Amino acid sequence: MPAHDQSAARFRYDGYSINPSSGEVSCTYSTGGHSFTERYDFDPAGDWSNPAAEAAVRILFLLAGVSYYKTTAAPLIDLGSTPTSADERAFLTRFYAGGLAEFAYRNHLDLSGLSVVGPESEAAPALGYAPSAGRPLVPFGGGIDSIVTVAGLQAEGADATLFVVSPPGDRFAAIEDVAAVTGLPVVHVSREIDPLVRRSAELGFLNGHVPITAVITASALVAAVLGGHDAVVLSNEWSASKPTLMHEGRPVNHQWSKSAAFEEDFGRLVTRTLGEGVAVFSYLRPRSELWVAQQFAALRQFHGVFRSCNRAFTQDPAQRLDHWCGVCDKCCFIDLILAPFMDAAELRAVFDGREPLENPALAPRFGTLLGLAPETKPFECVGDVGECRAAILLAAARPDRAQTELLQTLREDVSGTPTTSPSAPAELLVPIGPHAIPDRYAPPDLLVRAH
Repeated sequence: MPAHDQSAARFRYDGYSINPSSGEVSCTYSTGGHSFTERYDFDPAGDWSNPAAEAAVRILFLLAGVSYYKTTAAPLIDLGSTPTSADERAFLTRFYAGGLAEFAYRNHLDLSGLSVVGPESEAAPALGYAPSAGRPLVPFGGGIDSIVTVAGLQAEGADATLFVVSPPGDRFAAIEDVAAVTGLPVVHVSREIDPLVRRSAELGFLNGHVPITAVITASALVAAVLGGHDAVVLSNEWSASKPTLMHEGRPVNHQWSKSAAFEEDFGRLVTRTLGEGVAVFSYLRPRSELWVAQQFAALRQFHGVFRSCNRAFTQDPAQRLDHWCGVCDKCCFIDLILAPFMDAAELRAVFDGREPLENPALAPRFGTLLGLAPETKPFECVGDVGECRAAILLAAARPDRAQTELLQTLREDVSGTPTTSPSAPAELLVPIGPHAIPDRYAPPDLLVRAH
């Protein structure tokens, strides 16, 4: 444990409150002499009288604490007056250990001995939340993954609604512009983190990555119950489950809260609490990033508006870009994974003169994505090395890419080293592994394979 605040022996869950008339949910925690409150503004017109609504808020309360726990990384998590079952405490232990593995790695911490304690809850049956089927709520980030999910659900005739979380009084154009193209209704929820966490350097807090997708998923569950939706449909694909690196025999995964392990664990918690009336699953779980890119290439209506660049989501609006930066890991990966399937001129136009594959100075960054550099895979939401290598070979074989010098050089590097064999593209363009998609939402090719 670092010497930042040895007095922080515990992290405490202080409680949550719900104001049905305004739709505000407040979650309060404390550690190291500081108190933190996270606030959400949900739809006050939602069905707050349904006991499932408070049960969903309670789940959100349990997960949202992770953003404040990291300030001191106390060895004990005290749930205060919140009763939980042994299963729920075990779930939280796994959530903190897995979701904060990158945080622990970067801060040289060992969270393997983390303890979660609190009063025991009385055994109770699931609430039996039972909405009408066929009304999924889709957390939507505006990237190719969530776009492909929405297109698939629309093709199957689902009555889908998008779900977007934004800071109070602020919305990300990179999400809103793409959401408008879908033509679907959007449920907006504002999330206000406690301003104290932005003073980490001043107050001596630890800092680092948290499993934010898990918190967004939990907030989507609340919105789903309030709106009578029967599913929270995520857009996390197969390689999100693969660790970024191994450290001292333990996996460290930047995308842990997008992994199958978290999805399954969270799904069990939801079923035990609310019943089987609402499903939480990823529509893309058995798909590779290569398959997603292939599908997205056919959705031309989105090509001119989508923007997955990290700089489009900077918290400070003054620093937020309205275009692709063309140099970050995410820009490089999106360019690489789409290059096999999109016309070269059209893809260059997407980046408006800043296409990463046209920039020789980015060779080291691509080398990391392709496993050709000594650095580890970047701590970003990008595909695995095998997917990237398959993409480089497919893209380099396109006639309209014959003169893209960096691409051709990278192809030679991948092909010339026996230890860098790519995944076979054909194996990445068919369903891979298990999934939890209910039959009512499964696309035809998964139903065919299941029977």
